[in-house]
Amino acid sequence: MNGRAAGRTVVTGGAGLIGSAVVRQLNLEGADEIVVVDRLGTSEKWRQLVPLRFADYLDAEEFFPLIAARPDAFGEIATVFHLGACSSTTERDASYLVANNVRRSQEIAAWAFARGARFVYASSAATYGARECEMREDLDPHALRPLNMYGYSKHLFDLWLRHEHLLDRAVGLKYFNVYGPNEDHKGTMRSVVCKAYEQIRACGVIELFKSYRSGIADGEQTRDFLYVKDAAAITTFLARAPRAGGLFNVGAGLDRSWNDLARAVFAALDLPPRIAYVEMPDELRGKYQYRTVATIDRLRAAGYTRPITALEDAVNDYVRNYLVTGAALGAESDVSSPLPTFSATR
Repeated sequence: MNGRAAGRTVVTGGAGLIGSAVVRQLNLEGADEIVVVDRLGTSEKWRQLVPLRFADYLDAEEFFPLIAARPDAFGEIATVFHLGACSSTTERDASYLVANNVRRSQEIAAWAFARGARFVYASSAATYGARECEMREDLDPHALRPLNMYGYSKHLFDLWLRHEHLLDRAVGLKYFNVYGPNEDHKGTMRSVVCKAYEQIRACGVIELFKSYRSGIADGEQTRDFLYVKDAAAITTFLARAPRAGGLFNVGAGLDRSWNDLARAVFAALDLPPRIAYVEMPDELRGKYQYRTVATIDRLRAAGYTRPITALEDAVNDYVRNYLVTGAALGAESDVSSPLPTFSATR
């Protein structure tokens, strides 16, 4: 289908935000010979798998020993999407992040290459560190300075692939600010869209950080926001693009302000915007980025020509068809539920 080689597809982190969207995208493209790997634990993340079509599910702690003992356990493997990792930017256990985000990634990469599979994995825009411009894939990797251990763990894996001369045979995706349905399980790492919806529901106001940089007004700090449906479409496109290899920024290529995002959430709920600007914690002020934006020339050169969903349209879809209804990706109703009534004056 669509030029994809014969064989099964493996998606690690397949119940997560991007992983479940990739499984849905594969379903839309006609694929369901998919092995989903994740850690469901005691969360409600399992509900995100219910609408999706796949051949098998394995817990990560079952999957890794299995492929080590029986590398051919799943038969012919066409593509491995390695999207499973600890994605918390506040995780402080460096040993855990190295074990989970680096060593596990090395194991699955070695397995995928030995099986002749296409290896597509999640890197991160966090590898760029404090940079606020010229976020390009061809920067000297040794000049990058990630700001947190999560970003550094992703950077370490990028460096390992490069050192092993495997990077050009893989597709590494530097996802920027991805948001959308199926992120409830992420707790404090949920997107501001999700948190803003909950703030409006609770008190009718969205709180944003004040600006502490001259010339930038409160809420005018910017990010490259990317809807998860676009992230999934880009991911599967690059997996089947025959000459695509190496690192790719996955973003909209546009920076939009937090004010823009907040206003889009209110508009999706047919409410006038009410934004309160709050003090930024002292520990964040020294390393807060006032702008991030992806350079997506390399993505376009690889042949991805589809337009990126506009922020307002994506937020409207997310709020109306998922946050309001509680639907998971793949379980969308053709008729949106009526919008709830929130107080705009509390």
